[in-house]
Amino acid sequence: MEHWLSCDWGTSAFRLRLVERDSCKVVSEEKSGYGIASAYRDWQASAAPREAYFADIIRRSIAMLGERTGLRLEGLPVVLSGMASASIGMVELPYQELPFRLNGADLRVHDFEEFRIISGARFDNDVMRGEETKIVGCAAWLEEGLGEKRLLLPGTHPKHVVVRGGQAIAFSTYMTGEFFDLLSKHSILSASVNTSGDLEAPGAREAFASGLIAGKSGDLLHEVFMVRTNQLLRHVPPELNSFYLSGLLIGSELSSLPAGQPVYLVSGALHGQLYATACGALNIPVSAIIDADEALIRGQSAILGH
Repeated sequence: MEHWLSCDWGTSAFRLRLVERDSCKVVSEEKSGYGIASAYRDWQASAAPREAYFADIIRRSIAMLGERTGLRLEGLPVVLSGMASASIGMVELPYQELPFRLNGADLRVHDFEEFRIISGARFDNDVMRGEETKIVGCAAWLEEGLGEKRLLLPGTHPKHVVVRGGQAIAFSTYMTGEFFDLLSKHSILSASVNTSGDLEAPGAREAFASGLIAGKSGDLLHEVFMVRTNQLLRHVPPELNSFYLSGLLIGSELSSLPAGQPVYLVSGALHGQLYATACGALNIPVSAIIDADEALIRGQSAILGH
């Protein structure tokens, strides 16, 4: 078998990748905005068995991928992570309790025909779905040794993951990305923020750094109103105010990290730039920056191997 299929199915997005078995190189991909929430709603209106209904959606994307590549893809193994194992997914799987090994061997999986669905994970009262697979995929980047390491996974709901002795032993979730979206679009601050700005624009990095420092103060509910007064009293442009707000929330999030402990930053380009800048400004050492998509695919590959 030379290839397999990687499926990352989130609440509002779908991505299917054709992957080379040995190298984990992506050959081609199919993506859409048809997230798991929409698929679940459509399934509820149908009379079809749940797993078969979701499988047919994926197979239609596989067929399009086959047409584009000229390869015969029917029957290739498909590994799914993310919301596919949630209550609105293809099948609901229980969360894997931490700790779990970084080789992925003890994560819960469910096999249905050619599909392997990966469960989420939980620690105390905290949960994740999708990030557990990325954590497994990060193993190759982590330095040897028994000391404690921290993975920082930015996103809508960032995760801070503690790794020790080849296991993920704890994690915490933050609402940073979702708070930014809510405040910038659905609050009194929306008129003071324009999210179309560029971090390299004049003044943007300075606004972001100011937000970071204010966010570490611990007085977030007061400081966030300064986004409004920045515009009213100081005439800060909405594009710069957006970076101030972003810095404010990221600074508040990162204030929870132990002082001086290095982190492994697992992210895409957009969040990676902001968080790398934030870590530099706040004197948080970064051991490595790991591409989140590559970590996901390598994690799925490892779990497929088991």
